[in-house]
Amino acid sequence: MNRTWASFGLALAVPALAGLVTWPVAGAGAAMAVFAAGLLIVVIAHYHHLALLRRWLREPAPEAVPQGWGVWDDVFSDLYRLLRSQRQSQSRLTATLEEFQQAGAAMPDGLVILDARDRIEWCNPKAEQHLGLDRRRDAGQQMTYLVRHPQFVEYLRSQNYGEPLTLRQTRGAEFILSVQLVPYGDRQKLVISRDITDLERVEAMRRDFVANVSHELRTPITVLAGFLETVSDSGAGGNDLLQRSLPLMVDQTRRMQRLVEDLLMLSRLESARYPLQAEPVDVPGLTHALYREALALSAGRHRVLLDSAGGTWLLGSEEELRSAFGNLVTNAIRYTPDGGEVVISWQRRGGHALFSVRDTGIGIEQQHLARITERFYRVDRGRSRETGGTGLGLAIVKHVLSRHQARLEIASEPGRGSTFSAVFPEERILAPERREEREDGSNGAGRRAENR
Repeated sequence: MNRTWASFGLALAVPALAGLVTWPVAGAGAAMAVFAAGLLIVVIAHYHHLALLRRWLREPAPEAVPQGWGVWDDVFSDLYRLLRSQRQSQSRLTATLEEFQQAGAAMPDGLVILDARDRIEWCNPKAEQHLGLDRRRDAGQQMTYLVRHPQFVEYLRSQNYGEPLTLRQTRGAEFILSVQLVPYGDRQKLVISRDITDLERVEAMRRDFVANVSHELRTPITVLAGFLETVSDSGAGGNDLLQRSLPLMVDQTRRMQRLVEDLLMLSRLESARYPLQAEPVDVPGLTHALYREALALSAGRHRVLLDSAGGTWLLGSEEELRSAFGNLVTNAIRYTPDGGEVVISWQRRGGHALFSVRDTGIGIEQQHLARITERFYRVDRGRSRETGGTGLGLAIVKHVLSRHQARLEIASEPGRGSTFSAVFPEERILAPERREEREDGSNGAGRRAENR
């Protein structure tokens, strides 16, 4: 800045000095004329440099920066250094972008970058293969215009970042994708797709194996249980050892029966061959029935309370909901010490419906909550054997709620009890007028069938 002002002062000092020299010789008029001519030369020189700058700005390039004198020499030198620095930064950014694209192209998963309006900015070859995109042709296009799978459109619209979406594609050969939405930057999104066809095939084989084995075990275990109960009831076993062993054998056989039934239930819930059969479900009535069952199971050892408000019904499977809610109630009774409290609740809260079971039992430590719905996961294996659980109850609950677009929320603290809540979306709630329409429709269909 000091050098700039010095150049400016020198540009004014030269014509002023020339005028002062001229004044004694030719008079004041001639001195002013010389001073004015000097200022005009300075203005013309500045205008000339401005013209050079303007001409260069039309096609700026470091090698074409014009030459100047005085303060303009400093300006053009600064421009040259700035452009050279920008070109170096651009080269580094271009190299980084190319490395990123090469790394993205080498990834086994599909990657799609979306802007704030869900328009495609970039995708790698795997994403082109998975989703039928073209990196050059589809850049700037709306993602939902190109991938029109209804589940994907709803997933993108809802912006559910927590859980991946499973899509079944049929491009040439059927394959299954797991799609995950990841937000980043300024409202941008990264769509990650992964081919899980082989994993799903192995999982289907596992489910079929478990279902087939469970089905084959069902009959012999039933026969065995029947004979054991017959022998036990008849008192035919005179041997003391047999008398002591028979009740244990009966208990363990019943436990095996429950395990087989739960495995078959899980296999049915996981199978695509058994879609959800939705019907109006009287949840208040179901809640009262579960309350009576809880009283019988507790046998006076606990304080069992019912908190049911309103007549909210659900659209779903009564059999599946009874199984899920029953598992939550049974667990609360089993894991609550004598003298404890169990509260069964069915409430409508805002746009959701909530079935919850709160107890004052032993509670669950935080590190177990994320895995407690896995099959056969045990927090305390010794206590689980004492209570007679199969280790599949919460897995059944999770699958039932998933089929009803609901979620399971768990709040627990060791020594202070637990609260298990099944939260249902508004789409599953039947308002009284909708319930009447469905009941009238089903009754009308029944009457038409009778008339025929």
